[in-house]
Amino acid sequence: MKKEVISTKNAPAAVGPYSQAVRAGNLLFLSGQVPLEPATGKLVEGDIAAQAAQACKNLLAVLESQGLTADNVLKTTVFITDMSKFPLVNEVYKQYFTAPCPARSCVEVSALPLGAQVEIEAIAAN
Repeated sequence: MKKEVISTKNAPAAVGPYSQAVRAGNLLFLSGQVPLEPATGKLVEGDIAAQAAQACKNLLAVLESQGLTADNVLKTTVFITDMSKFPLVNEVYKQYFTAPCPARSCVEVSALPLGAQVEIEAIAAN
C-alpha cells in the first residue's frame, strides 16, 4: 500500500521528525496536535479548554486540507496532563465532534511537548 505524507500550512508544522498526517488507502492517520497557533508556532495562552479548542482546530485544518471534516473521523485519542480537567476538555471536544461521535480514548500523561496540557490525535476515512 502506498503511503502519502500530508502537510498543510493551516496547521502547525511538526515539532519533530514526523508528518502532520499520513494517508494510506482511504485512511488518514493524523499526528497528535498540541495547541500551537499555526501562524506563530507558539502555544496558545489560556486554560486547558482554550488549549483543547486549538488542538481541535489544528486537527480540523489537516482534515480540511484533504477535503474531510470531523464527520470523517473514526477514532481519536486525547492525551491530558491532569485527568481532573477532563470535563473541561470534554465540553470543548463535543463542540467539534458531534453525534455520531468517533470512538475515543483519553489518557493522562506526565508531560506533553512544549508544556501543552492537551494533545489530540485522530484516524479518519473517506
